[in-house]
Amino acid sequence: NVCPECNHHFRIETMTRVRHLADEGSFQEVLSELTTSDPLGFRYRGTSYKQRLKADEKKCGAREAMRIGKAFIKGRGVILAVMEPNFLMGSMGFVVGEKLCVAVEKAIEESLPLVVVCCSGGARMHEGVVSLGQMAKTSATLAKYDEAGGLFISVLADPTTGGVTASFAMLGDCIIAEPGALIGFAGPRTIAETMKVELPEGFQTAEFMLEHGFVDMIVHRKDLRSEIARLIDYCQK
Repeated sequence: NVCPECNHHFRIETMTRVRHLADEGSFQEVLSELTTSDPLGFRYRGTSYKQRLKADEKKCGAREAMRIGKAFIKGRGVILAVMEPNFLMGSMGFVVGEKLCVAVEKAIEESLPLVVVCCSGGARMHEGVVSLGQMAKTSATLAKYDEAGGLFISVLADPTTGGVTASFAMLGDCIIAEPGALIGFAGPRTIAETMKVELPEGFQTAEFMLEHGFVDMIVHRKDLRSEIARLIDYCQK
């Protein structure tokens, strides 16, 4: 899922990502049946939130925008959480927040590293303040994990934006980005129109973020398994 000519990293769905990262057959998913309700009775242009959920589930086969479970990466046990870009653009609602918190709690219980692959348009507008509350919830749970001495490796895929960037995505002990990934809070067009300035070339790309100290490294997808395993070995010496 990478162009051999230009090195463009295409977006990939959760189970493809899991197969890329985890040792074969090692991923044990939990909370796979957890689905959201419709706390606001949200409708947009005649389409209800529940209708949109069903449509996206049918389109991509996922019931929510994150899968979590225990896995092994090159023989190293981890708790793995992977976001689904094809389900409401990986947006974070109640279920995503709950799943991430459960993943963190399992990592604490089992003294395992936490690996989260972020790919999201941000907080889910369909759930309003319920969605925004997940930013504080996930950040507080990760603070507990940090106090317990856990290792959190955050992998930023294209795009990682909005409330996900403003919460758990940027709280990793090590933050890895895929080449060319869009990383930011508000989009570049919104920023340019608000501030009335011309933005620098490459603004909000992974390379720009690395240059300005917002991510620790950029790793090609083919090297991601090896790099995560190396980081685990290094940090747990």
